[in-house]
Amino acid sequence: MGGVGDEAGRRADRGGGGAADDSGCPILHVDMDAFYASVELLDRPELKGTPVIVGAPGARGVVLSATYEARRFGVHSAMAMTRARRLCPVATVIPPRHGRYAEVSRGIREIFEAITPLVEPIASDEAFLDVGGARRRLGPPALIARMIREQVAERHGITCSVGVASSKFVAKLASRACKPDGLLVVPADQVVEFLHPLPVGALWGVGERTEQALVRLGIRTVGDLARVPVATLQREFGAVGAHLAELAWGRDDRPVVADAPDKNIGGEETFPHDVDDPETIRRELLRLSERVAARLRAGGHVGRTVSVKLRRSDFTTITRSRTLREATDVAKEIYDTARALYEAAGLERVRLRLVGVRVENLRPAATATRQLSLGERETGWREAELAVDRATRRFGPEAVRPASLVRPPSGAMGP
Repeated sequence: MGGVGDEAGRRADRGGGGAADDSGCPILHVDMDAFYASVELLDRPELKGTPVIVGAPGARGVVLSATYEARRFGVHSAMAMTRARRLCPVATVIPPRHGRYAEVSRGIREIFEAITPLVEPIASDEAFLDVGGARRRLGPPALIARMIREQVAERHGITCSVGVASSKFVAKLASRACKPDGLLVVPADQVVEFLHPLPVGALWGVGERTEQALVRLGIRTVGDLARVPVATLQREFGAVGAHLAELAWGRDDRPVVADAPDKNIGGEETFPHDVDDPETIRRELLRLSERVAARLRAGGHVGRTVSVKLRRSDFTTITRSRTLREATDVAKEIYDTARALYEAAGLERVRLRLVGVRVENLRPAATATRQLSLGERETGWREAELAVDRATRRFGPEAVRPASLVRPPSGAMGP
């Protein structure tokens, strides 16, 4: 999503909601400020007020998060670490600790769920809430938003920004406009006034290429887009054009969906140096399969479709997938399929910079049954992997590993 204009940002109320009319605004978008970096500063308070970058420090690493002191140098998330270091050579670089972030994220979600059951997490650091049903108990939406900000700060020592609006789309833009540590209410009757001055890149679905195409047509703001006939947008952009026209007038009727089921579970790794050794790549596929299977079991899921992602040194990305006869959460079955897909892709001597494994077509494990063919025996692999899960919970993630993973692959980054 493109940036939100400074004018909208100046309308943010740092004090906590102000006197804006929130009567038609039951939707909140809560977004932690520089979440991963903020969590790191909790454990390293001596770095507060200094440029800090969280991300893998290697040459292929990317920025996961950066403090606002680092952002003043132009550093932002998803930026290549090498470029971030050039822009801000004085920054402290901290490798990510995902377990620590998950711990804080769970605590924050507990705050949300004490307010309303209608919580839709978007990531570990942001969520939509529908607080319409909490009005009688807790007060108007702006007051609830202020309460959330206070509780997050008091319990976890970090700040968040909250957008309050009549729809998810506008609430998300509002939280972005009031960052960091702000609260912005967009009254229902002022949505168009809020939207139309914004750059067209602020709209959902407008990526870099679409924004460039719109600008070439003379469409630079959301207001410019709103004045273009829908038929013209459809002719230029297909179905996306009609969707953008709706958003340009603030029309977004999607509800907050609590506990939306995972659509897929996956993982990927970038090699610090391009790799053309098939054994190294197979070991990485195995490691990713182990990780994905453990996440499936932890979430109570099984899946039928296994896919691999293979990115060549020239950034060309190839994906291959296969749907299994039975849904699975067993690492061996996932790895066997991923390995076969890699070998069938004909890339065994092609230099790769990234590989990924993903399981899709998920369903609850409790509803899945295993249908054995005549004479087929249970392999016992799932029971063995459940035993590994128990050992991991007790002794840590490195307690039990496949023999080929006991020594880390020479090419892959991090665990």
